[in-house]
Amino acid sequence: MLYTLQEATYYASTPMRFAARAARDFWSSPLNPARDSALGRNLYAAADLYANVTRRYGKPEWGIKTTEVNGHTVKVRETVVWESPWCRLIQFDRDMGDMRRAGKMQLDPAVLLVAPLSGHYATLLRGTVEALIPHHAVFVTDWVNARDVPMMEGRFDFHDYIDHVREMLGVMGARAHVIAVCQPGPPVLAAAALMAADKDPNRPRSMTFMGSPIDARLSPTVTNQLAEQRPFAWFQSNMIYTVPPPHPGALRRVYPGFVQLASFMSMNLEKHQDAHKRYFDHLVIGDDDGADKHRVFYDEYLSVLDLTEEFYLQTVEIVFQKYLLPKGELTHRGKKVDLTAITDIALMTVEGELDDISGVGQTQAAHGLTPNIPEDMKELYVQPGVGHYGVFNGRRFNEEIQPRVAKFIRRVDPDFPDT
Repeated sequence: MLYTLQEATYYASTPMRFAARAARDFWSSPLNPARDSALGRNLYAAADLYANVTRRYGKPEWGIKTTEVNGHTVKVRETVVWESPWCRLIQFDRDMGDMRRAGKMQLDPAVLLVAPLSGHYATLLRGTVEALIPHHAVFVTDWVNARDVPMMEGRFDFHDYIDHVREMLGVMGARAHVIAVCQPGPPVLAAAALMAADKDPNRPRSMTFMGSPIDARLSPTVTNQLAEQRPFAWFQSNMIYTVPPPHPGALRRVYPGFVQLASFMSMNLEKHQDAHKRYFDHLVIGDDDGADKHRVFYDEYLSVLDLTEEFYLQTVEIVFQKYLLPKGELTHRGKKVDLTAITDIALMTVEGELDDISGVGQTQAAHGLTPNIPEDMKELYVQPGVGHYGVFNGRRFNEEIQPRVAKFIRRVDPDFPDT
């Protein structure tokens, strides 16, 4: 019912949204002599704000066309190298001619960047990808919105996620590196353990976890406490809704992205309200740079996707309520996930000192859970002064975290010595 109500509200607001767009165009037209008056600027700002707040935010484009290597511009092309109904594996392919001109005569380590499937599209990691491309052959998991997957494609759950990670590492070939951002930590660690136990030749050479709830019992945050305080049945009854027509995934049961977004925004509601007030003020005074920064951020932040019922509920149960992976009780397809089987996969963990989603200690727990990885193949880092998003994006990530990750990957990979 909630999903249908949300859709109905969107369509009901369409006439007002069209009117707001028309008003915005009228009051910003160079042919309007009153466009620069105080009244005109305020009416323009109000119309623009209403049109943006009520519109639907689709999946953003990656928009990564070039990168810079050794001071030279290198063209970048998106290539889909593998896909399923639920995910596309995208390679950000660098132009080899440009790379040679930039002095890069050898290949770089291949990295699988596993994006979170927790409400936002993988493009939330655009800044992460941009920082990694000059130093690695970058592959990214581009997850599909569950409401766009027809019912005939079947289910997608926590264990399917693990299988997807294994398949994508297989596509990339022997001994690639994997970086998991936030939510993927537990399933990626499980996939690595299963591949190690099977002596899979495509098991990763290293795994890096950033702000991941490997053991959510440690340093619990508001998110963790909510999962602990509510019974499993509450999540089933209050967080799952049916996708209505005309979406391709009509009748599929999902955890809607707009519900997740409401949860995110409620955690910092005053901050978002202030941001939109500043946006209004920027429009009134004609500060285009300030307004553009707001649009760029919220175009990404307000773009959300749905999760399948089974994936969401299993994640709640496995990761945040029963803690099956750190307790050594997780099984996959009838086989126990044994983290002690990992012996030759290097491990790095990155946490943010101010992380209010995955508290300090939850990610670094991976070190204690993998006792058979040699100590010289492990690295633990806590970044001062950053919260959850600062772990994988922004100035601190670009200047301090990414260089450490790149150096770690080359240190543990004999095929790519540290340069």
